[in-house]
Amino acid sequence: MTRRARRTRVSRRIAGFGAVAALALSGCSPSDSGSSGGAGGDAVTGTVTVFAASSLKESFTELAGRFEKEHPGAEVAFNFSGSDSLAAGINNGAPADVFAAASAKTMKLVTDEGRTAGDPRTFVRNRLQIATAPGNPHGIRTLKDLTAPGLKVVLCDRTVPCGAAAQAALAAGGAGLTPVSYEQDVKSALTKVQLKEADAALVYGTDVHAAGDKVEGVHFPESAEAVNDYPIARLEDAPNPSAAKAFVELVTSAEGRKVLVRAGFLEP
Repeated sequence: MTRRARRTRVSRRIAGFGAVAALALSGCSPSDSGSSGGAGGDAVTGTVTVFAASSLKESFTELAGRFEKEHPGAEVAFNFSGSDSLAAGINNGAPADVFAAASAKTMKLVTDEGRTAGDPRTFVRNRLQIATAPGNPHGIRTLKDLTAPGLKVVLCDRTVPCGAAAQAALAAGGAGLTPVSYEQDVKSALTKVQLKEADAALVYGTDVHAAGDKVEGVHFPESAEAVNDYPIARLEDAPNPSAAKAFVELVTSAEGRKVLVRAGFLEP
């Protein structure tokens, strides 16, 4: 298969690490021609592969469109998933240029292995909300309302940042509950509510925002005890270091901050 045939637009998600590896092996790397502006004046061309937390999907997709417009010779390919699984993939050698995690703890899994080029930069923060069906039919107003008998609540798995944040918030509010399921990432948890397979879920406010009128968000004060910092870093073994540097610069720029704040993220 030719390099041209394998190149994808940003709207197409890479399905798992195997697809990412296929992209890398097909030769999707910076070429010697194209626009300039990368690390050390190198051309910003080819595919930049970004591993990013699921909660960044909407805002990063928008930023990737801007990135490709600014660098016509470059394209962005994403792998959106739970931060812990992304970190494990990177540490196991999955080819990636940039890692954006939903917590400092999951980023540390990668930095401890010496796989980042320099120190990660915190670019936004995120805070939990209770997601319910539109109209909040069960009248959920507080965190303790989630413990009502018969209420079906979904949480993110404890190993991923949204799950760790949920556990911290529940502990702060003295609300013990047994969810009907633990989901691998925040998008999966929210989908359970949208499909009416759950009455409520603890998810990020940005995901409630992205879902629009498909769900309703309930703020609760204990979420202040579980705010997640989001770090981003270029990876040491990035196949496309010039494009990786340029993408990180866009995310951390004033322009990038505007897109992220509009999506509901908090400034660091």
